[in-house]
Amino acid sequence: MNLIIIAAVSENGVIGRDGDLPWHLPRDLKRFKQLTSGHTIIMGRKTFDSCDRKPLPNRRNIVVTRDPSFEGDGIEVAHSMDEALSLAAKDDTVFIVGGSAIYEMSLPLADAMELTRVHTSATGDVRFPDFKEANWDLVNREYHEADETHQFAFSFLTYQRPPPNP
Repeated sequence: MNLIIIAAVSENGVIGRDGDLPWHLPRDLKRFKQLTSGHTIIMGRKTFDSCDRKPLPNRRNIVVTRDPSFEGDGIEVAHSMDEALSLAAKDDTVFIVGGSAIYEMSLPLADAMELTRVHTSATGDVRFPDFKEANWDLVNREYHEADETHQFAFSFLTYQRPPPNP
């Protein structure tokens, strides 16, 4: 399984505000859909709630929650990250799509990260976990200027975990 974290993160680490994204970047949303369509996604219950409690189409949706009675149409429920990864074990590519606690648990396990670095210091109540960029190889960077449909400039960043030293 190729485990990939995907997130949009401001310069100061903010990823959410009041159950939503603190920006609207159509090109980022299009990229998210392009990359994750046809694959398994793992998210926390609050992230699922922010999607109006509906599964994202054309993806296998696994929702991680500690609530033993939680259920939803079109999703699979896991009660731990280990259980979620076990459900997805036979899938070729699995995306971690949020939120903060799920990213934190996944960071040591991820093979790659697809980050959109939003070039602003955003106000918000949810943050991406700190990670050492020196522990990752930046293999692609694509810069986009702010324009009439994108409030902020942003960069698509692809990180790969380097192979272990022999």
